[in-house]
Amino acid sequence: MPKIDLLLYLPKDRFKLTDPAIIIELKWNKDTQTAIKQIEDKQYTAKYANYGNGFLLVGINYDTKTKKHSCEIKRLEKI
Repeated sequence: MPKIDLLLYLPKDRFKLTDPAIIIELKWNKDTQTAIKQIEDKQYTAKYANYGNGFLLVGINYDTKTKKHSCEIKRLEKI
């Protein structure tokens, strides 16, 4: 099973089932598109397909030269 950097579960007693689960992939000196692509390619969402209403895929990259973070968010609707 693929290893996810970070998966946020929203407690069902405090959030509606219409809220998406959030999967975050962290990268170092790459780009946010690579992080999102990894989530999709390794099917990180498969195990959690019945949770909530789709997913927010979050790719975060840290550039060690510029000392800046970049972030991309992609909504993946529940099938």
